[in-house]
Amino acid sequence: MELEFLGVFAIIAGVIGRFWPVWLAMAIVVAASLFYKKRLGLYGQLYDNGVGIAGVLICFFWLFTAIFASTVAPFDPLAQIPIMKDALPGAIVPDGGGVYYFGADKLARDVFSRMVSGSQIVLIIAPAATMFAIMVGATLGLPAGYYGGRVDSILSFLANLVLAFPVILLFYLLVTPGIMETPIPYGLAGVFFLFPIIFFATLFYTRFKNRPDRLYVLLALTIVIGGWVYVGLVFDKDPLGIVHIDPNQLNIFVAVVFASSPGVFRIVRGLVMDIKTRDYIAAAQTRGETPWYIMLWEILPNARGPLIVDACLRIGYTTILLGTLGYFGLGLAPESPDWGTAIKDASRLLRSFIHPALPPTIALMSFVLGLNLLADALREQSMKD
Repeated sequence: MELEFLGVFAIIAGVIGRFWPVWLAMAIVVAASLFYKKRLGLYGQLYDNGVGIAGVLICFFWLFTAIFASTVAPFDPLAQIPIMKDALPGAIVPDGGGVYYFGADKLARDVFSRMVSGSQIVLIIAPAATMFAIMVGATLGLPAGYYGGRVDSILSFLANLVLAFPVILLFYLLVTPGIMETPIPYGLAGVFFLFPIIFFATLFYTRFKNRPDRLYVLLALTIVIGGWVYVGLVFDKDPLGIVHIDPNQLNIFVAVVFASSPGVFRIVRGLVMDIKTRDYIAAAQTRGETPWYIMLWEILPNARGPLIVDACLRIGYTTILLGTLGYFGLGLAPESPDWGTAIKDASRLLRSFIHPALPPTIALMSFVLGLNLLADALREQSMKD
């Protein structure tokens, strides 16, 4: 049976049509953002220049693509239709089964659906791992920069020890499949996932210690929600079955947090050493505020600009890292639709069929480009402020 194919314009129109929930969500969010721009602070200021608008639009596109992936993707990313093996873009599935807009890979899976579904993996792991790395790095960098002395020496030594280790080898050791048979990933996860609980508990205590009615409620919520997430992620024992992460994803998550935290630590430490010399810090010390109150409520808010910029860049680095690990077959399962694995699978037949490799490559490149543009715009606005 010979396959029928759509023309170029029909393919473009079909792809654009598949993204209809993404366009709708972007239109609503961007319209609301422009309407309330003056009330949205730094985010609203991004719409004042072309670089910021471009970065926001690209990031929103992939964010909403990940959210609506099940609607956008016409096929299951793991589904195989044997007759469609290595089909070219625009191939029509026989008997009205749909269209492979970007063709099929060597296992007869829809390249378009795998690209769309792969965005979910990237936009879950990269931002979440980056936020945990910032949480860990900030929690350790604040006391190192504020207290100095022996505290700074010990924490800086540990951070430099991790930074001195070759990154590629570090990830290879942490993400290699055999490592999941050891307690190392779960032990590291158990340590790292404690930091958000400690961070927010300290944050609320230093702010509301003289208002026990509010303090007890916030601490209870922190312990209950944090403990629930902690048990689900580290021990996979969530009684409701909502919080769950695959072992392979946990492995990558821990590796990214472990490798990224020292970099965040050094940034936060340097910012704290600069900010703690300001007059308003001396005024807070004169009022008798505790060191942790000053660190969390006086210093950290004034360091948010560089940290937000670094977060955008770090998410981009993590996205490239996920693609690199997937390309080398490390971390996620071989059938995973993540962009790195898709590129690896397509590269083996690159001389014969180039179409399976292009969509995930362009997707990865465009998402990182959007994050870099967003970081540039944020840096520019931070310098103005």
